[in-house]
Amino acid sequence: MGENLTPFWADFNGSLRFDSRSERLTTEAGAVILREVAERLGIVPWLVERLHDPRNPRLITHPLAELLHTSVLMMAQGWRDRDDADTLRDDAAMRLAVSTRRGISPLLGPETKEEGGTRSKNPPVPEGLASQPTLSRLGRVLAEEENRNVLREGLLEVASRRVKAGRDGHRMRYASIDVDGLPIDVHGHQPGSKYNGHYHARIYHPIVASLAETGDLVDLRLREGNVHSADGALEFVLSVVERVEKKLCQVASVRLDAGFPEEKLLAGLEARGTPYVARVKNNEVLDRMAEPYLFRPVGRPPKEPRTWFYEMRYRAESWSRSRRVVLVVLERQGELFLHHFWLITDWSSEQMDAGALLELYRERGTAESHYGELKSVLDPALSSSPRQKSHYRGAVPQQRTAAGDAFAQNEVILLLNALAYNVMHAARVLLAGATGEGWSLMRMRERVLRVAARILVHGRRATLVIGKAPAKLWHALWSSLIVWRYAENR
Repeated sequence: MGENLTPFWADFNGSLRFDSRSERLTTEAGAVILREVAERLGIVPWLVERLHDPRNPRLITHPLAELLHTSVLMMAQGWRDRDDADTLRDDAAMRLAVSTRRGISPLLGPETKEEGGTRSKNPPVPEGLASQPTLSRLGRVLAEEENRNVLREGLLEVASRRVKAGRDGHRMRYASIDVDGLPIDVHGHQPGSKYNGHYHARIYHPIVASLAETGDLVDLRLREGNVHSADGALEFVLSVVERVEKKLCQVASVRLDAGFPEEKLLAGLEARGTPYVARVKNNEVLDRMAEPYLFRPVGRPPKEPRTWFYEMRYRAESWSRSRRVVLVVLERQGELFLHHFWLITDWSSEQMDAGALLELYRERGTAESHYGELKSVLDPALSSSPRQKSHYRGAVPQQRTAAGDAFAQNEVILLLNALAYNVMHAARVLLAGATGEGWSLMRMRERVLRVAARILVHGRRATLVIGKAPAKLWHALWSSLIVWRYAENR
């Protein structure tokens, strides 16, 4: 369990001594909760069935399922670097949480015999968690295009299973898909990272989609740092809409930021019959159209700021036809001039009036807060850089450029972080329902996941002992989890 610490005493209290012992102590007890959530979702077995693992089965020490659990749970617990695997190598809670083996065998060494002197019939037990080199090799395997596509599909699969679990296996009637660019800062010159003048930083600029009603991430693709927000959006959005309507809802609509409304994307959504709402960047033509309406009515203004809507048709030079736009004029308290912006949609005014359209678009703020949690709480470390050679024990060598390989590995890191987010979000939703409180991912990590515990082994059972404060939250979450069952597609 590691080296013992030489005892030392505190000056402020001579009766207080610091010591370490080779006992099963942990600060990562919450990893077992996340493993239970992932287990009930069944997402890791789903991934293992579809991922291509080129390793020789006879030479495998850490099964693919354990490597996936290790990567996702480390990220969820706040250990963002692969080097941290060496720090957690002997952590008892992490060993239990990532293992595919039953009983107490994850806590035993490879040469440990069970009670009675008989050797366990389970497969050989590795000495602790997978090491950093093993996780790096996993990243290279997952960087294959077919495996990255499986990871993307896994995001929607988690969301679908979680939503259906709370709806007796039924799909939603309607769902809104939020699409946006997500700047991820890098600290180096990783392939594909570029300086972006809009964000004033060197970044990757992935495109991400999430479900507005549930907060789950459903797809994500890494892009170079200096691409336009709408770069690759047509293929990405249409693919997401088709898959979401197939697995999760009957009718999907799309909400877009101001950087996305381009002719190809709008025409593609209209041809498919997919409703959308997006903000449109102001320009000289739109400013001239808005000018007659940027005046307050005569009279004393009320205490509550007012909002006005004006329906119009507008056709940009690059558009094939005119489209419905809504001018939204806002009155802000204490400001002399009115503010305004434009929304574009393919809903008719009979289907959705201007006020309802604005309320629908304003709900994008919730999606942006979820993206913010992915960035701030998971804080993906996209640090893979080119290597001259790539080896994997038992794998067939493949010819790839070093830069392309590093870019693909960084996309894998981002996708694994997104999977970790979805698993944490599933636990967060259960906890919020059980406690009647709102929970951020950071608050849940601090109070529920990063919990100190002692693991006691007696006979063939292990008992995880935690303090009273987190125990109340664990009990509330576990009570919800017990009755939560994934219902098969109907």
